Amino acid sequence: MGAMNEIFGYLVQTVLSLYLLAMLLRFLLQLVRADFYNPICQFLVKITNPVVVPMRRVVPGVGGIDMASLLLALLLQLAGIVALLLINGLGLPNILLLLVWSALGVIGLLVNIYFFALLAMIILSWIAPGSNQPAVYLLHQITEPVMAPFRKALPAMGGMDFSPILLFIVINIIQIALRHMAAGVGLHPALVIGL
Repeated sequence: MGAMNEIFGYLVQTVLSLYLLAMLLRFLLQLVRADFYNPICQFLVKITNPVVVPMRRVVPGVGGIDMASLLLALLLQLAGIVALLLINGLGLPNILLLLVWSALGVIGLLVNIYFFALLAMIILSWIAPGSNQPAVYLLHQITEPVMAPFRKALPAMGGMDFSPILLFIVINIIQIALRHMAAGVGLHPALVIGL
């Protein structure tokens, strides 16, 4: 592969990765009913609205879940895989396999978002406890619904919260399972954002 192909592939993957991340964050923030007036939410809505609003006319939400954003994330992942395959001069597999690869990539990216959000919350609890920064508030809104069941399952331990440790274990188990599923369907990790 020539240098220009590699540079072009890198640029395509970067742009698609950032937009895919914005789309999944929008999906997650709507799922957890995050504060719409938070400046970060406003930014995500503004940059994703050009594609989400037309898609909502065709794909309505189901039970409070923004199916348009989720479908767009899947299509962005699919576009990224196809673009990288074509840039690298590889043939395209059948559409069903591409959809499976895309779904695994989207799930992997969602898991990674939670991993890094949880890691950021732990670090921020040490260096900026009680901060009312908009980003910290959003991180709390994203991670709290996932951490609450783990907190309830653990007994009180004198002010120490061990629920993030249990959640990290679950995240690692999911990541291992995703890697093995991806390998089982012939997916190379370099083709997918999130794995």
